[in-house]
Amino acid sequence: MTRDGQAMLYGLGAVALWSTVATAFKVALGYMSPLELMWLASLVSWALIGALVVRQGLAGQAFQRGWRTAAWAGLMNPVAYYLLLFGAYDRLPGQEAMALNYTWALAMAFLAVPLLGQRLTRMDVLAGLVAYAGVWVIATRGAVFDVAFADPLGVALALASTLIWALYWLLNARDHRPPLVAQWQNFSVGLPVLTLLLLAGPGLQWYGWPGLAAGVYVGLFEMGIAFVLWQLAVHRVSRTAKVSNLIFLSPPVSLLLLFLVVGEPILASTLVGLVLILGGLALQQWQKAPAPHPQA
Repeated sequence: MTRDGQAMLYGLGAVALWSTVATAFKVALGYMSPLELMWLASLVSWALIGALVVRQGLAGQAFQRGWRTAAWAGLMNPVAYYLLLFGAYDRLPGQEAMALNYTWALAMAFLAVPLLGQRLTRMDVLAGLVAYAGVWVIATRGAVFDVAFADPLGVALALASTLIWALYWLLNARDHRPPLVAQWQNFSVGLPVLTLLLLAGPGLQWYGWPGLAAGVYVGLFEMGIAFVLWQLAVHRVSRTAKVSNLIFLSPPVSLLLLFLVVGEPILASTLVGLVLILGGLALQQWQKAPAPHPQA
């Protein structure tokens, strides 16, 4: 099999896993608070990535250098990003939180203007208008002329998570750490912070084996295995756009799983809004490829 063929298989595997996480988030948050889920998932992901770092002989590099970057990067991802994201999923229907989260690539294009001195093209502006029209449709649940959002805090948390994620990637543009090392170091910084927040707040309770399994699934697949598969895809493919376009396969599968597993009725406003958001992303991708981690 060619390297591009291998990359496509890895990319499809990652997207398949990310297609399940909206459902996994809703199931897990049915048992525990966002902070509890964040702590458990981070612990599982930290252990998994750490084992991979050791297996690939990167332990020496992981312990010796890169911690200055990890000190702030770990507070952004996983701490701030996932707490905001899980908070959004806790308040909104999974379909709405998932759709709103897809605007992170557009947020990155707009943040690159003040942070990196880049210029917005007409296509960037058009893509933003189309996609954020979709955000408005979802936030108002179809009542587009009504400024009263169904859940303004949930919408704010979802959009804030996209800003944090976009900012994280922009600030990491000069991060020369190997991806696995960077991920493990970031979780090594974030996990103690989450532990302190958990101890100062709700504490960790036992929700039974189903709750534990849901939390482990989020850490193992959304934050762990999917990340590794996507990195393998990006590093093997000859042109990033070949795998980056796979992110458009995830939303329909996510909606179907939310309907079948969680029992969420698919709202017409979500479908219209998601089409607009994906349309905006498609317009943007015609001129440039997005960053290497699509999120769902």
